[in-house]
Amino acid sequence: MCHALLSDTTFWKLLLRFDEDLAAATRGQGCSCGSALHRADYPRKPRGGPPDLGREYRRRLSLCCAREGCRRRTTPPSVRFLGRRVYLGAVVVLASALREGITARRAAQLREWLGVSLRTLRRWRAWWRGAFVASAFWRSVRGRLLPPVAVEALPASLLERFSGEDERSRVIQALRFLSPLSTTWAGSTMGARDPQRMPLVPGLGGS
Repeated sequence: MCHALLSDTTFWKLLLRFDEDLAAATRGQGCSCGSALHRADYPRKPRGGPPDLGREYRRRLSLCCAREGCRRRTTPPSVRFLGRRVYLGAVVVLASALREGITARRAAQLREWLGVSLRTLRRWRAWWRGAFVASAFWRSVRGRLLPPVAVEALPASLLERFSGEDERSRVIQALRFLSPLSTTWAGSTMGARDPQRMPLVPGLGGS
């Protein structure tokens, strides 16, 4: 895990910009009833980022139908958040991707840097190799990754599938790939939107 990347304020600002682009793309699709969508953000208290993230990270971008009698909420995909987890998505991915396992020394470093407990780290790793691989999301996309990703090495084995100029680019591509998970808890269902039709983050290529 690259502590320098998670401490880089410009990295988090870039993720926020991508989330804003995803929200704009979702708003452009309108509500399923045919009406327009208005902004209706809700508060979040994310953990794991640098202390100077700013107030923008205290809200989850969301939308609400403008028509009385509908008012259906539509929450766009996000590269910042991973479902309802309180820790930011990049933290969950990178802190879980320790190839050599969670040693006492590494656990102590992660707790100092990010405030993540050993118990939380173990729970994350169990989620990747259990609930994640059993999710509707993973079943819908795993066939696009050839050769198959090594489940026992997730999420490190997934990160390795993305190419880019630097670590930042690879992590952002992985977060974009995982963004449908941000619209449903643990990816147990995909809701009304097909994962193959999720709006892409401008400026990023595929895996």
